[in-house]
Amino acid sequence: MSSVASSSSNPVNIASFHCVPLRILVAPSGFKESLGPEQIADAIETGVRQVFDAQQAIVHKLPLHDGGEGFCKALVYAKQGYLLEATVMGPVGNPISSQLGFIDSGRTAVLDMAAAAGLRMVPKNMRDPTITTTYGVGELILHALNAGCRKIIIGCGDSGTSDGGAGMLQALGVRLLDKSGKELPRAGGGKSLVNLHRIWWGGVHPRLREDAGKLRLAAHLRNLLACDRV
Repeated sequence: MSSVASSSSNPVNIASFHCVPLRILVAPSGFKESLGPEQIADAIETGVRQVFDAQQAIVHKLPLHDGGEGFCKALVYAKQGYLLEATVMGPVGNPISSQLGFIDSGRTAVLDMAAAAGLRMVPKNMRDPTITTTYGVGELILHALNAGCRKIIIGCGDSGTSDGGAGMLQALGVRLLDKSGKELPRAGGGKSLVNLHRIWWGGVHPRLREDAGKLRLAAHLRNLLACDRV
């Protein structure tokens, strides 16, 4: 150990002790409302290269997605699919530009909840979870169903909503009714659910009613009140 000791006036070149290139796996997740996994991986690689050059270290970047923002793009890229732009209702009710992806020769659609109802899309002065809506998520699902997809994978992370998916259901044709049989406001947010008495499924998109479109949720948490994780 004494042979590698160094004083502060004569720092050791760490890289000089490695004859065989280091193999470094960079596998970060994203930082909410900040950098995505790919950007973080690039930043880490930049830091590594300040110490080790390409001959001294081999860096392999593997950004990880937990179903949050960027999940769709990552899966589409990995499966060599394609993206489709779509205009949907945003979490505070305004039209926004969103997108969904298609893989497996168009048989499977992939979408981010964050791309239609993400926290990043909610202005800081409007961050009231009782009014934000998932209606736009339902509109993305409609695009996938109308495109004939047999399976739809939904990344559920980074949402800015707490309406229990009520807005999404309304976009898919489900009617939410109060005690008098009156329909709840469209995209009314979580606060409108206090008046929910009955759910009418008769108007749901026919491909869902016929079980022709399978929905799969991608989430990194297990919710015992909902279902088993897949």
